[in-house]
Amino acid sequence: MNKDKIRVALADDQPLVREGFRYVINAQTDMTVSGEAGDGHDIIALAKQTKPDVILMDVQMPRCSGIEAAKDIMSALPNTKIVILTTFDTEEYVFEGIRAGAVGYLLKDTLPEELIDAIRAAARGEAIFRTVTAAKIISETFRAKQQPHAEELAEPFTKRELEVLQQMAYGLRNEDIAEKLFVSESTVKTHVHRILQKCNAQDRTQAVVFAIRNGIVQ
Repeated sequence: MNKDKIRVALADDQPLVREGFRYVINAQTDMTVSGEAGDGHDIIALAKQTKPDVILMDVQMPRCSGIEAAKDIMSALPNTKIVILTTFDTEEYVFEGIRAGAVGYLLKDTLPEELIDAIRAAARGEAIFRTVTAAKIISETFRAKQQPHAEELAEPFTKRELEVLQQMAYGLRNEDIAEKLFVSESTVKTHVHRILQKCNAQDRTQAVVFAIRNGIVQ
């Protein structure tokens, strides 16, 4: 197996769904399905054994839900990226997915090319919350945002850093943020670097999840 490939694990209780995802993923030259599980308990064991780069996680599964499985996996494997992939576009699941540490929330009717793009984005450490409900929640929580508690940050975010962080949560790349905020890409990179430092985050996803958990999601 090519170690440079993105290793993707599938967690879904429907074999036909897993088969479809497996076919699409294995058709890519830069990723491969490294394992599959039909319930929450099995994906926890599989993840700890194989340490995949990305997990596509259903929400409703036997014995243990995808949300509970995500919490357990993130506790043991904080560098693994979990993308919730479900038929339910509800505020409860979006909130719980974020709190569990998921970096993305997609619906199962997502187009194959969008799914592949999301896997690559997750592997890069980007957040992918692109359902209607997820976009609404991200938008509303940022409008009602509060600064995280001072003891949780090296120093408070500036107004511009919060604006950049908002766009990061929407999944925008540096060049897109620069265009939207009418600044240079190098300026955005500087802000992103400072945001990661203040959050003590290793990547963009950790910074977004930190912000949502601390004073953004109430």
